[in-house]
Amino acid sequence: MQNSSLTLATASKAVLITVFDNYLHDTNLETGWGFSCVVKIENKNILFDTGADGSILLNNMGKLGLDPKDMDLVVLSHIHGDHVGGLGEFLEKNVDVTVYFPASFPERFKEALEKFGAKYVDVSSPVKISDCTASTGEMGGMIKEQSLIVKTQKGITVITGCAHPGIVEIAERAKKLTGDKIHLVIGGFHLGGADDSSLLDIIKSLRELGVEKVAPCHCSGERARRLFERQYKSDYISNGVGKIIEI
Repeated sequence: MQNSSLTLATASKAVLITVFDNYLHDTNLETGWGFSCVVKIENKNILFDTGADGSILLNNMGKLGLDPKDMDLVVLSHIHGDHVGGLGEFLEKNVDVTVYFPASFPERFKEALEKFGAKYVDVSSPVKISDCTASTGEMGGMIKEQSLIVKTQKGITVITGCAHPGIVEIAERAKKLTGDKIHLVIGGFHLGGADDSSLLDIIKSLRELGVEKVAPCHCSGERARRLFERQYKSDYISNGVGKIIEI
């Protein structure tokens, strides 16, 4: 699987909007434990993860001027409730989407999607999702997770849910699959329990991979965020609900 390659078109522009997170950027919005990000790219609108609470997700989207009915695709990183919990309420607003999720999801999840009438694709290997986006494919051991790759003129952006398989390993997979430089890694880095030595090693590894910018949030951990900011300086993006990044 890791020797696969993906050819993606280059988007002229991508807009990433964090619509659910436990860190706050826009004080008009509500926080909650979990993560969700809207990706507006070319002629597609992608909802990556749905946070833990559908009412918070939809309320935040509304305040940001994002209509659930305008979403074309939903990509789910992994099965944990803080990443899929808002899906049901979202589908009540828009069932005309295709949902991409790891193939390891339980059968009952697929059955629920069928009851809603939503189309779905279960992902095991790396796969193209739209002209400019792709999944890394399932990664990890006990917790299977996929991440989203977005190709822009500045390189690829990698969006992670919790990075259970390891943020460095995910970045390595994305770079190997596309052969492109990594402009940005954004999302949960799952480093809340890591000590300073481990964090600095991870930051060094990402630097060596050529990761230009980072926007850690959700489960990344406050200490990790501070160290990333110290090391990345102006290339560190303080991320939280309501943050809009244009590439």
